[in-house]
Amino acid sequence: MAGAGPITIGSMVPLTGSSANDGREFRNGLTMAVEEVNARGGILGRSLQAVFLDTGNQTAREVVRAARQLISQHRVSAIINGYNIGPQNAEYEPIADAGIIYMHHNTLVQHHDTVASDPRRYFGCFMSDPAEYWYGQGFIKFLSWLRDTDRWRPRNRRIAILSGPKPYSIVIANAMAGSATRFGWELTGPPQIHPINSDWGSILDQVRTHDPAVLAMTHFHAGDLARFHLQFMERPLNALLYLQYGALHRVFSELTGESARGVITCTVIGLPRDELGRKFAARYRATFGPQSTPEIGCQPYCSLHHYAIAAAVAGGVGEPGDVEINRRIAKSLLEIPYRSVAGMIRYHPDWQAAVPYPDATQDPSLGLPHLFYQLRGPEEPAALIAPEPFIEQPFELPPWIG
Repeated sequence: MAGAGPITIGSMVPLTGSSANDGREFRNGLTMAVEEVNARGGILGRSLQAVFLDTGNQTAREVVRAARQLISQHRVSAIINGYNIGPQNAEYEPIADAGIIYMHHNTLVQHHDTVASDPRRYFGCFMSDPAEYWYGQGFIKFLSWLRDTDRWRPRNRRIAILSGPKPYSIVIANAMAGSATRFGWELTGPPQIHPINSDWGSILDQVRTHDPAVLAMTHFHAGDLARFHLQFMERPLNALLYLQYGALHRVFSELTGESARGVITCTVIGLPRDELGRKFAARYRATFGPQSTPEIGCQPYCSLHHYAIAAAVAGGVGEPGDVEINRRIAKSLLEIPYRSVAGMIRYHPDWQAAVPYPDATQDPSLGLPHLFYQLRGPEEPAALIAPEPFIEQPFELPPWIG
């Protein structure tokens, strides 16, 4: 069992590369949580310290190397971070060998499969947000809710789906396609997978021939989405436009300006505009500046607080090799739901991933809300338009739709 010194929490974050904007927010959120836990006396009287390692382009090699260094060199009691898209769970192996807790936001349905394949080995691996699969199914449910509650009257039932080349984007696109007909929608064709630096103008011309009422793009990097959107606005389709996750980032709105007003985006872990969410956002921006993004920084922030509660209940923390105490912490994480600033984090006993609302449960007190936003331009925050009871503003028909 670990001694009486500070508890070291490791974090693998992309501080360089295409996801560096998110990586900085992940670092901010964990730093803030560590400071808050320490201000309350730490975990059973022991203070926390965070160690951050850059995962760059988030390849399996980079992420596995970071995990091994945190375990062997820094002797971390847990690894808590946002996402690393690319390793496809390769980092689980050194973490499982060490027997420590790993809480991440990789948003991969593959996490379910890995944990289920050997629950005893992967007891410490927790995904603190729902899998990317729920983005796809949840989007179709959201569209159907808009339609069925008469908030929007679609011209037709056709949906066009474009995807980037990464597995994350493809899983979401396929989940949309797999759910669409069940809710009364028609696909213009199977999801189209394109390289990131595509000539979107010619691809949009092809989509235009099908006259869809909805166009969904499941690639997720903010800068790439901004380039796509600017080409879309050169000759906008008469359709709702959904852009995956990265459109929430302030960088996207800065690049697209007023033209982004009306874009729909979402996140399976974000920041409701309730009392807890508003207070956290105010503290976060006061600490890290008005251009920071608390909707992203809240992810490891929530996980660290949940870990601290679980470790206190379990009676302490363990370093690599202290499997018995770490199993007790894992048991506490499963048994103690946590009402975080992002909503209710309740781990599914088989998946060891956060259960989403309303995608997998109809009770908002038992699931993490899948939050849908509509952008209002660079000077206004995105409007939270679904799901109930978290709605802040009503849906608006985008200005490019006639």
